[in-house]
Amino acid sequence: MKYSFLIPVYNRPDEVDELLQSLAQQTISDFEVVVVDDGSTIPCEEVVKKYSPQLDIHYYTKANSGPGQTRNYAAERSRGEYLIILDSDCILPPAYLAEVETELNRQPADAFGGPDKAHPSFTTIQKAINYSMTSFFTTGGIRGGKKKMDKFYPRSFNMGVRSEAYQQLGGFSAMRFGEDIDFSIRIFEQGYRCRLFPDAWVYHKRRTDLKKFFKQVHNSGIARINLYKKYPESLKLVHLLPAFFTIGVAICLLGALLCPFALLPLLLYALLVFLDSSIQNHSLAIGLYAIAASYIQLIGYGTGFLRAWWLRCVLGRNEELQAFKKNFYQ
Repeated sequence: MKYSFLIPVYNRPDEVDELLQSLAQQTISDFEVVVVDDGSTIPCEEVVKKYSPQLDIHYYTKANSGPGQTRNYAAERSRGEYLIILDSDCILPPAYLAEVETELNRQPADAFGGPDKAHPSFTTIQKAINYSMTSFFTTGGIRGGKKKMDKFYPRSFNMGVRSEAYQQLGGFSAMRFGEDIDFSIRIFEQGYRCRLFPDAWVYHKRRTDLKKFFKQVHNSGIARINLYKKYPESLKLVHLLPAFFTIGVAICLLGALLCPFALLPLLLYALLVFLDSSIQNHSLAIGLYAIAASYIQLIGYGTGFLRAWWLRCVLGRNEELQAFKKNFYQ
């Protein structure tokens, strides 16, 4: 068997249903699916059973330990030559696996990843959040965009790795946040061939509201400092930009107390995001929500980064930091 899809899940049976339906529609069928319920109180066993006539699918349950360790649990029970790791809130286009196959036949790779997009059925807020996580004007295009400020690191919502390489790397670490970037860094450090497959993209729902989105990106900012403490060379300029942006916003707001024109940079950035997102999504409503999502993405990440930098790099705390500890799957 060539491919094994590994899907950790926590209390998301409806989303798993959509993901499994998209897997059943793949144009290539040489794969198995391994679903692991990570201590869910709302299991998805019945959903999995529904697809057993169509898919080579296996279902397991375990005590909650977070997505990284759950992926390792699934990998230990898989049989594929390549392990493809997905988040449970993804949907695959029918040609996803065919695109992976095409890329691997064109040029072998030990590990790979692809970008993500917003499905037409997603809500306005989900599409706005998707924009804020993929736009060059917010994340620098490092999540699979054609224009990017750093090399591409596969992320766990759409990541593939040769089974042998996965085992030699020891799978995902015990980090509770940023574990996928930790894994990608080790892929490059060990000299494995890792590539972006630009046409092997997924529809990724991400967060369903702005409050949950802030928690996610704040944790990501903290995780970046935790990663820096493990891999100092991994910190790049693009990772500093949200912190600089956050400080800049604070300066502009304070300056506005003396001069209203101090708000002009913030208004210009909002206008840039509004126009770009509206054009990309063909929707003025998404453009408006994208302003809020973009500010939350940058400030959430920036405040998490600055908080962890102060505690770990300035005050010298050695332990890894976590903010919203119960937010692994939310």
